[in-house]
Amino acid sequence: MAEFRYETERLVVRDWRDEDWPAFFRHTNTPAVMQWLGGVLDDAGEAKQRARVEACRQRNGFCFWLLERKSDGAILGFCGLKRADAPGSRVADMMEVGWRLREDAWGQGYAREAAFAALDCAFDRFGADQVVALTVAGNAGSWGLMKRLGMQRREELDYADDRYDPPWRDAIVYSLDRAAWEAANG
Repeated sequence: MAEFRYETERLVVRDWRDEDWPAFFRHTNTPAVMQWLGGVLDDAGEAKQRARVEACRQRNGFCFWLLERKSDGAILGFCGLKRADAPGSRVADMMEVGWRLREDAWGQGYAREAAFAALDCAFDRFGADQVVALTVAGNAGSWGLMKRLGMQRREELDYADDRYDPPWRDAIVYSLDRAAWEAANG
C-alpha cells in the first residue's frame, strides 16, 4: 500500500510512522485535549488506539492521518477519514471525518485546514457521496468547526455510544454531501 501524503499551505497530512506515536500521545493525550474524547488514556488505551488506527488503514486503505506542521516538522495531532464503526451507531460504515489537535495548536486554523483537506480527499479521491462528523454536545469547538466546514446538524442520526458514560456517551452527528461540497468549493 502506497504511503498517503497530502500537503496544504501549512501542513503535511500523511500516514503514520512508528516514531510518530510517542510524540502524538505526549502532545494530545492531555486532560484538555481528551476532555470530550473519553478522558486521558493509560498505556493500554494508547496501545488500543494505535492498533485501531492501524487496523482501520489496513481494512480501508485510509484512516486518521498524522498532521505535521511544515515550518518545523512538529506533530500537531491527527485528522482524516475512516468508516464509522461505533457499535449501535446510526451512521455505521459511512465515511467519517475526524480530528484531534494538541492544545497549543488550537485557534490557529490548523484543524479547519486539515479537515478541509480530508473532505477534499473524501469526495475527490475516495468517492464519498456523504461524510459525517461526530462529537458530543459539550464539545462546542468541534461542532463549531463542523458548521464552518459547511456541515449540517443531523439530529435524526444521533445515537448513544454505550462504550462511554456521560458526557461522552451521546454522540451528535453533522454531515456534508457531495453536492453541497461541490457547490461551496467547485
